[in-house]
Parts: sequence; C-alpha cells; structure tokens
Amino acid sequence: MIKEHDIKTLVHKYLKGNCTREELEGTINLLADPYHNLDLRPTLFEIWNNDEIIPQKEVPKEEFSAMLDKIHHRINLEPDYRLKGRRKSIFFTGLKIAAVLIVGLLLGFSFQYLKKTEPVYYTSIAPKGSISQVILPDSSIVFLNAGSQLKYKEEAHSAKREVFLDGEAWFNIAKNKKKLFVVHTSFYDVNVLGTKFNVKAYNTDQEIVTTLEEGSVLVSSPENFISFKNVNLSPGEQFVYNLQNRSIEIKEVNTRLFTSWKDNKVIFINMNLKELIVLLERKFGVDIEITDDVVLNYHYDGSIKDESILEVLDLLKETLPVKYSIKGQLIVITKK
Repeated sequence: MIKEHDIKTLVHKYLKGNCTREELEGTINLLADPYHNLDLRPTLFEIWNNDEIIPQKEVPKEEFSAMLDKIHHRINLEPDYRLKGRRKSIFFTGLKIAAVLIVGLLLGFSFQYLKKTEPVYYTSIAPKGSISQVILPDSSIVFLNAGSQLKYKEEAHSAKREVFLDGEAWFNIAKNKKKLFVVHTSFYDVNVLGTKFNVKAYNTDQEIVTTLEEGSVLVSSPENFISFKNVNLSPGEQFVYNLQNRSIEIKEVNTRLFTSWKDNKVIFINMNLKELIVLLERKFGVDIEITDDVVLNYHYDGSIKDESILEVLDLLKETLPVKYSIKGQLIVITKK
C-alpha cells in the first residue's frame, strides 16, 4: 500500500503536470481503481476543498457515476495507452478528467457507498495460433479469435452486461430483456439483447468491423469519441468504421465469410497479401517478413481449414509469383 504522504505528492504533481514517467504510472494505477486504496480518499477530499486546480462545482451524483464509468471503460479497454505515442495525449487528458471525477464522486456519495466491494474483472485470452471458447456468467457463448482478449466482470446486481474486447470475437448472447449486453471496443460500442454477431476490433487494424448474423444490434459512439449517429443493423449487414479516414460503411455481406473462423476455417476472397500476412501471423502464431513491397498488393482467393503454415505457404508459392524461406523463427516472403 502506498503511504499517505506519497499519495498526496503523486496526485498533486499529476494535477499540475509535473510527474515523471514513473510517477505518472503510479498515479494512473491509483486513478484507474479509486476503491482499491483507502488512503486516496482523504487526499482527494483535501484537494477538492483547498486546491484551486479543481473548480468548486456541484454535480449530481448520477452524472458523476456515468462519467466515471466512461473513464474506467476507456482505461479497461486501453491499459497500454501510455505506450502508444499517437494516443498519448488522449489518454493523459482522460485520466486528468478521471481525477476530477473521482474527487466529485467521493463528495457526492456516502462513505458507506465507497466501502462497497469492488468489482472483480476476469480476462480470457486467445494467444496467437489458437481459438478460445468462453462461457460468460449469463451463459452467453463467445469464441475468441487468435491474438484476442476479452475482459468481463461477474456482478449480479449490475444494470447491464458488459465486456471489453481487444481483437476479434463471435458472440451468441443469452436473451435477457431486462439487461442490455454491451461490447465495448476502443472506438465504438455494440448494444444487444440476444443475438449472434461478430466483432473484429484489433487495435492494430485500420478497420473495426461488426457483422450481424441473427437478431439486431445497435452500434453507438461512446463518450463522443467518434461523431456518428447510432446505427441499427439487420441480419446480413456489416458495419465498418475506418480509423484512418474516419468513414463509416454499412453493407450487405455473406456472414459466413466473416464468422467461419470460429469453426477453424478461414475463407478469403480477393484479399491482398498485406491483410493475408496479418491473418496468417495471428492464426499460426508466426512472424512473417515481406522484402518486396510490391508483393503486398497481390490478391488471393482461398480458404484454410486443417492446413499447416507450410502447406499454406506452398500454395501461395504455386499460385502467386512469390517464394519463401525460413530463417530461424522468421518466415521471409520475396518476389520471384
């Protein structure tokens, strides 16, 4: 447990923007879970009452609760923000807001409320080269594609069911008209009551894609992070958000092409080799290097079921003007 005077120093330095990297990480850990450390409370009360950094303003406690939830959703989804330079400013700004919100929350609720048991989060992971099946506390079934992570909590009295996804997952959601089910990605939320759908939301990809098989889903923009109106999808429709140009596309698709991976079968039609390489690295847990950029623009049709990575590479070599070699743990693909 961090000593009280250390907490006070950390929080004050953080709010004034004077933290070192190590101090910033310590403050982040405190703000990400305000119930975990009781010594944080007196410091925040003192800051709220005496520090001019935080405006003296009363906010309804239901608003504090909603805003704090949003900040914590962002923290849960992006625990490694501090390591990603292009998003660093967004993360630091969000946590500074979180510091203010936590202080307000402490003032707006009783001490008894703050003593409530903190939620316990569970994390399911599908490492590269594997697919995992998860049964959630509400009996919903989730398949996680290779290189994916799903975070969720078991809280019987929660008003809704929530999971946080980094990667790709196929969902078969147990129907419960009283409790909405929400899939949080880094860029939008998918809201459902009971249905089957696929969400592809790898943080390294340029597109976040939701494909609906059965039922209906509502795609919404959390925290005004992206400015778009809520979108209702019907079976057979796909919602695509492009991170690079911030565009949205809704189209009709053959859902089987986007969900067959859960049955350990991957189907690709006119896929460029750049995308295919990423798919192969995740599916087989390998590292692939391309020496000639022109190769990345080649396109390929095919499917993978029980083939090994070497069988797939041999097939590529026979159908495209490429060749490959293996150097230690690295597969190198070059132009013929």
